[in-house]
Amino acid sequence: MSALIACAHGTRSPEGQATVAALVDRVRTLLPGVAVHDAFVDVQQPEIDDVVAAADDPPVVVPVLLSRGFHTRVDIARAVRSREGSRQTAPLGPHPLLAEVLRDRIVAAVELAPGDHVVLAAAGSTDPRAEDDVAAQADLLRALLTVPVSVGFAAGTTPTIADAVTAARHGGAARVIAASYVLAPGYFADVVVRAGADVTTDVLGADERLARVIVERYRDA
Repeated sequence: MSALIACAHGTRSPEGQATVAALVDRVRTLLPGVAVHDAFVDVQQPEIDDVVAAADDPPVVVPVLLSRGFHTRVDIARAVRSREGSRQTAPLGPHPLLAEVLRDRIVAAVELAPGDHVVLAAAGSTDPRAEDDVAAQADLLRALLTVPVSVGFAAGTTPTIADAVTAARHGGAARVIAASYVLAPGYFADVVVRAGADVTTDVLGADERLARVIVERYRDA
């Protein structure tokens, strides 16, 4: 079977690096007999271009990213085009399983009550398709919660997470929860923490449901 290349962004955070490595290890457990390789578009090695080139056969590249954006459209797409027969899947989000993980992170952080407001706190991108993906993920999360859900971004577009938190308070929210729509600890997770919400959830992390989404993307390809 084709090798699976799990291509993440990359981070300088040792905890973030360990989280992504643990997630890819979960994928290996779910796909015995399939070669599963790590790759990155920034900061960490090995780079996606080199991993695609070194694969024994044309691989399937699964972006371990939560939405479409520059890295899926440019970096990963370039690497896939360089090897005839290689395939690129959709990123992890939006997906119902990610909504379940987000809900569970919220429930673990706080007991929701009337008057609460959740801000889905995403990394952000200048690519409008990323906004569409995050909006779709917010819709999936709303279906699982009984409180309002809005969206904020750490970078690339507006509203910022801090502005979304402020808007929720101005709209009458008694308490604002920032749901960290970030894969692993690192720069963007820190931005979410500093955004001023009353409660900030943990990152998505190496949850087995994320590994199942990666496997689903691979099998669909």
